[in-house]
Amino acid sequence: MNRVLTGLYAITDSTLLTDTPTLLRRVEAALRGGATVVQYRDKSRDHDKRREQARRLAELCERYQRPLLINDDAELAAASGAAGVHLGQGDGSVAAARALLGVRAIIGVTCHDQLALAQQASLEGADYVAFGAFFPSTTKPKATPAPLALLRQARNELPLPIVAIGGITSDNAQLVINHGAHMVAVVGDLFATDDTENRARVYQRLFASRARQHVQP
Repeated sequence: MNRVLTGLYAITDSTLLTDTPTLLRRVEAALRGGATVVQYRDKSRDHDKRREQARRLAELCERYQRPLLINDDAELAAASGAAGVHLGQGDGSVAAARALLGVRAIIGVTCHDQLALAQQASLEGADYVAFGAFFPSTTKPKATPAPLALLRQARNELPLPIVAIGGITSDNAQLVINHGAHMVAVVGDLFATDDTENRARVYQRLFASRARQHVQP
């Protein structure tokens, strides 16, 4: 399993990917396009559907050697064979998730616009932290706006990969990458298009371009 936490972080949306065949087809397109991490996000109360979709996504991601993370539900992550979990501030502790999922699990934490939350998550053993929203977001329209300067500060002070989330598109992603984001989390701009694979390639090219700039003499 590739555990490199950099590049395109694809987040599914049950309002866009409304059935299991569509979900699997579009996530596979994102993986073919170069998505390095996939997060399964479904806030519905259909537990049977969530278990089945999570299990099948875990199998798909395993074939591509990419980690699948489950949004907010460590128990579902354990039951489905996912590589880890992404925790919101009200979704339990890193320690509890670690005890359930094991030392090799990937555990990420939402930190909104607060560096102190990220510092705490780091002390608790998180594998990455996520800040946002950096731009207006239809997924979380009430999210507190996060300043771009937070990314650079976090990059300088934290020993963890940093995810930028919230209204990320192929037009503004370079901005958060340049300010220090290791990953960009994308929902609508990736899965609302019929050409998910090529859209994913656009994001990966942004990271490749940034990497080339860093190695130039």
